[in-house]
Amino acid sequence: MPVKHAIWTVDHAPQPLAKARLSSENFLEEMIVRRPEILSGEWMLIGRQEQTGVGGRIDLLAIAPDASLVLIELKRNRTPREVVAQALDYAAWIDRLTPERIAQIYQRYSSGGELSEAFKARFGNELDEESLNQAHQIIIVAAELDESTERIIDYLNARDIAINVIFFQVFLHGTQEFLSRAWLIDPGETQANVSASMTKSGDKEPWNGEFYVSYGGDRSWHDARQYGFISGGGGSWYSQTLKLLKPGDRVWVKIPKTGYVGVGRVKEPRQLIQDLTFDTAKGRQQAMEVLRDGPRFGRAASDPDIAEYAVLVDWLDSVEEAKAFNELGLFGNQNTVCQPTTPKWRHTVERLKIAFPCWERSS
Repeated sequence: MPVKHAIWTVDHAPQPLAKARLSSENFLEEMIVRRPEILSGEWMLIGRQEQTGVGGRIDLLAIAPDASLVLIELKRNRTPREVVAQALDYAAWIDRLTPERIAQIYQRYSSGGELSEAFKARFGNELDEESLNQAHQIIIVAAELDESTERIIDYLNARDIAINVIFFQVFLHGTQEFLSRAWLIDPGETQANVSASMTKSGDKEPWNGEFYVSYGGDRSWHDARQYGFISGGGGSWYSQTLKLLKPGDRVWVKIPKTGYVGVGRVKEPRQLIQDLTFDTAKGRQQAMEVLRDGPRFGRAASDPDIAEYAVLVDWLDSVEEAKAFNELGLFGNQNTVCQPTTPKWRHTVERLKIAFPCWERSS
């Protein structure tokens, strides 16, 4: 069903705002370049109007915190089906980009900037060349799609092709124009498809049913271990993959740059951390009152996009941070939660089952 959205005035006699049109999609592209958060506050633009060598130019290219790439195509004057077909063609080109080519694209876009420096400044992490462009997603920007094209995109996304649509519509109130945004598919689902494919297709194997969790960002592992939870926040990119976890799922938790610290079973699905309560020596208390990170989480609690979300976990086996298990060849990823399909993940779980011998006990 085509996505439709509207804006209404807030008063005793609500009135819908009239729809308008942008002067051109080139103007929308200019707006996005100036304020990339119009698309997503989680990406960094690294390229624009880049010649692909396969008969066209990509509109915009971005990078996500896990070093996956985001291909952004504006509908312009093409039919929706043409946009999807061309985007898939461009995605095949992106799949073959080497780290050197990606760095060159950013240098052209930024007039000589260094990608590694910009990545660290934007995301706070070093750019891992091994992770760069291990996966990508396709974003179509359009005002509307026909039902046939929406079915095609749903079909591709359901089969782990990370493709989504952002709908922009313009509304008029007096002389002021407003831009509204809506997603065709929950962006968390698309991100999950990206994180599940963080390896080249020739190296993939069936997912083994074990979830990987990255627990970092200076969060207190002591609290997570004591009260039984994992969490993510500071942006929807970091919190939305927590939706993948359902009660009974097994998670293996890694602190970035430190090592694996625990394995547990999910007890309850994702929820706002401020809604949780824990048993303490003083009785049942609000999470924000007892957690060391409570004050920091509290400052973001009113904004659902950057708020901290948590998943309750029953720890099967865990260690303090100083005793984290780490060795060469173990899987790592910046996504808070993912379902890896690489042989490295199978090897990692085999090693972790030795390091955490109580992994199979009843929770």
